Amino acid sequence: MKYKLLLADDEAEIRNGLSQYFPWNEVGFELIGQCGDGKEALEFIANHEVDALLCDIRMPIMSGLDVARTLHEAKSRVKVLFLSGYKDFEYAKQAIVYDVKSYIVKPTKYQELFEVFTSLKMELDEERGAGGADASFNEKVVRTIRDYVAANYARATLEDAASLVHMNPHYVSKYFKEKTGENFSDYVVSVRMNKAAELLKDIRYKTYQVSEMVGYSYAKNFTRTFKRYHGMSPREFRQLSGLNE
Repeated sequence: MKYKLLLADDEAEIRNGLSQYFPWNEVGFELIGQCGDGKEALEFIANHEVDALLCDIRMPIMSGLDVARTLHEAKSRVKVLFLSGYKDFEYAKQAIVYDVKSYIVKPTKYQELFEVFTSLKMELDEERGAGGADASFNEKVVRTIRDYVAANYARATLEDAASLVHMNPHYVSKYFKEKTGENFSDYVVSVRMNKAAELLKDIRYKTYQVSEMVGYSYAKNFTRTFKRYHGMSPREFRQLSGLNE
């Protein structure tokens, strides 16, 4: 689900830079408009569906703080994020009062923007995901990722899983943890280790072969992971199962 983002900054250069060089689609947002001052931003919000507003604090006619206060008093659902060229404690304090989601100091850093908006997308998903359609969508995405890992456990990667569900890998990592309570990498290990236990019960395979079959080039790494997961080494597991190499 894509959320609608409005950008407000009196500096055209900043607006152009943020609109053209940041991959909003990858973090689940669609940039639907740009405004040069706070009054214009409020008018845009009054006439369009907007989920989030990224705005400068110091703008002519109406400041970002005035916009945040107006939206806060109106109990608006629009999430406000501040951009500022100043590390000003008073601004930050006011931002908290008006329930501003983030305070980003210029010049904006790609990684910070990425993390802030990835978190915001998850928060919006959580708030608005109570409906059946979203719940069903979430279940479908998680099932697709699980099915992918089940079929490709030996070479499963976060990047391939993300590509499969048309999401950004960084977002998928957080999304999967949010929806399942488990890290993607831990889930892959659990699938591999359960498959390894199944394969070790088959006397046709040597331990090093099982290691390779579940994606470990080095048997030592496999043995270490298996012991950490099952509480015993592959050899001990086989002995317990009444099998020997």
